[in-house]
Amino acid sequence: MDKQTNVTQFLLVGFAFSPEMQFFLFVVFFCIYLLTVTANVAIISLVRVDTRLHTPMYFFLSQLSFLEIWYTSSIVPGLLANLAGWKYVSFFRCITQTYFYFSLGSAEFFLLGVMAIDRYLAICNPLRYPSIMNSKVCIQATSTCWLIGFLSVFFLILLISRLTFCQPAIINHFFCDLPPLLRLSCQETFLEEIIVFFFACSIILTSFLLTVVSYVLIISTVSKIPSTKGRQKAFSTCASHFTVVTILYGTVIFIYVRPNVSYPIDVNKFLGVFNTVVTPLLNPIIYCLRNKEVKDALRKVMNPKSSLRNGIHSDSK
Repeated sequence: MDKQTNVTQFLLVGFAFSPEMQFFLFVVFFCIYLLTVTANVAIISLVRVDTRLHTPMYFFLSQLSFLEIWYTSSIVPGLLANLAGWKYVSFFRCITQTYFYFSLGSAEFFLLGVMAIDRYLAICNPLRYPSIMNSKVCIQATSTCWLIGFLSVFFLILLISRLTFCQPAIINHFFCDLPPLLRLSCQETFLEEIIVFFFACSIILTSFLLTVVSYVLIISTVSKIPSTKGRQKAFSTCASHFTVVTILYGTVIFIYVRPNVSYPIDVNKFLGVFNTVVTPLLNPIIYCLRNKEVKDALRKVMNPKSSLRNGIHSDSK
């Protein structure tokens, strides 16, 4: 690491498995990626075509699905190329991948916070909810999430891109993550590490705090509902969002917001796969399985004749 040079490409180690195992992983990850894109596109399409889903909750859900498509697409194609044997990436491509990965991830965290606030307003202030969460406010909220994510990470990546890197430029990961990238620098990176840690804390913990406060207020309000059925109905509107938040925050906080303790690099690789490959597929599955409106809309699209007969039958009653 003492050879200072103008590095033009990096070697991504990826997974040190046999060729047969790498081929197996390629097929598995490729299938998961196709399912992820298809499932999230399906949710976006359902929200657009079914008028029953034209509410703020499902508008934010479609935005989350749109984010997930690009979030997983910033990593998985490169992971598949790595498994196929193309392990070298250019400096520009590496920095670009890092930028989009963290920008989209930051936007997603804030969007989840906005979705928690939306559930709080719907449950705790139902009479004023339609006037507060109108279409203009929804668009402004999602635009702010995108803007914060992309602008905040831009200055962080600008700082990292000015570093000088050393040979051999080997990143022991399957994508250009910031911690292993910083370890390749020939310069002292204490300041950059502090800034990255502060950035991770500010983005993740701020959005996490928004979510926690919203759920504390929701639980406080729902606990005052006298009927058990009413409490169950109120909690059911939050169950899918709460499950997604728990999975995502649990994984990312362990990776980026923890003491500087030495963990095997394979642990971070496994968590990285779970965060970038598995989680984007879990989100649409969770929302579909736990959400009656989404399941009804999907059933209507898959079997329109049956839905029409049910509607006529209901009208005749």
